[in-house]
Amino acid sequence: MEPAEPAPFFLAQAARVREASLRGVVCDLATGRGRHALAAAGLGARVVAIDRSREALRELAARAASHALAVSALRADLETPHGIPLRPGSCGAILVFRFLFRPLARAIVECLAPGGLLLYETFTLQQREAPYGPKNPAFLLEPGELAALFAGLEILSSSEGWTAGPRPEALARLAARKPGP
Repeated sequence: MEPAEPAPFFLAQAARVREASLRGVVCDLATGRGRHALAAAGLGARVVAIDRSREALRELAARAASHALAVSALRADLETPHGIPLRPGSCGAILVFRFLFRPLARAIVECLAPGGLLLYETFTLQQREAPYGPKNPAFLLEPGELAALFAGLEILSSSEGWTAGPRPEALARLAARKPGP
């Protein structure tokens, strides 16, 4: 079950997301129920939330409308050769939380506007040590892999490790900027 509140990493980067939203839309990839899409819209950003689940997008659209937030829900399967259904250079920021499809990395960079921000947080191989969460290595990052996938971006913040709390998770986090003005 997806948490309802935005991730602490998103909250720590909120000022950067707001600033990046001046360069173009904020795109939340594999948005699920849209916790980060709604949080970005709450910062005043125009948001495009992409997911393959029609039900999750309907729920997100209803929540956005009830709070008068600027979120466009777009149904697409990101795990296809079609990539991201947005114009290259159109995104001021791209948000990716708890999703990993390595072939999409190039399309993510292409969709970022010059100076655009990427916030990425997902599980590492260490997550297999926990009795919950994903176990398939296709959905788990190797040590240092997240930064390597986006080597052409300027790294603003990067970390890997276990979260604190009653349900620790092994996560990699990256905040990076596309070179440009």
